[in-house]
Amino acid sequence: MKCGICPRECGADRIEKLGFCGCGETLRVAKIMVHRGEEPVITGKNGSGAIFFSGCVLKCSFCQNYPISHEHFGRDITDEQLYREILSLQEQGVHNINLVTPTQYLHRLIPMLEKLKPKLKIPVLMNTGGYEKAETIRRLDGLIDIYLPDLKYYSDELSAKYSAAPDYFEQASAALEEMLRQQPEAEISDGIMKKGVIVRHLVLPGCYKDSMKLIEWLSGLQNRPLLSIMRQYTPCYKAADFPELNRRITTFEYRKVTDLCAELGFDGFTQEKGCETLDMTPVWEK
Repeated sequence: MKCGICPRECGADRIEKLGFCGCGETLRVAKIMVHRGEEPVITGKNGSGAIFFSGCVLKCSFCQNYPISHEHFGRDITDEQLYREILSLQEQGVHNINLVTPTQYLHRLIPMLEKLKPKLKIPVLMNTGGYEKAETIRRLDGLIDIYLPDLKYYSDELSAKYSAAPDYFEQASAALEEMLRQQPEAEISDGIMKKGVIVRHLVLPGCYKDSMKLIEWLSGLQNRPLLSIMRQYTPCYKAADFPELNRRITTFEYRKVTDLCAELGFDGFTQEKGCETLDMTPVWEK
């Protein structure tokens, strides 16, 4: 196999060596849990059945999940074990199956989802950093009910500097449009999302103007997603290497973004002041 599933297209034969994502051929997970830290329409009363995969196709310097994304905490798991774990989560009454950062394993997950879908009575959710190939997202048509992508940057300069992805917006915007083609409208029943797209955006220190450019771009889409504007940024991992990132965002910065969302008529979610901690970060398996 020469891996080309993400925009890196590193061409690694992951049976022989690790890809850019740091992953080999074997599935690796850092946590399988009932998660209650997502948006209310995702977690509801019973929680989200979250599967946190090890590795990542991005290299964000401020990643709050860096032990699994960059340091590859986790345990190897077979396809059959994961299959059973997913069915077990459904039996526990969760509202959805939440695949967190799964891109680097999609070549293994797509056949599994094709077998699983007839047995699932709850939605399957893809929770991603947004840096995806539109071609790969097309392969998920009919398998993913809810897309929960980040949209991190408009500026190529910022994405190159902080996430080692100078083509982030080009790739993420095309992938998002494909997600919206598949799931053009949010379907919410009894306060729980069944289908649709929620775009997450984390406001970074000193970058609120870039955030506003993203919101303006989103406002021009034919099918608008729900927006989740996050203020939970906490300096961690290698954020201290960038003095401008080594602080929390201000109320002014956050409100400039959320005020624009309201002005442009977006629906979605905001976060209250005080969420800027790592309290909701799970304890990862080593």
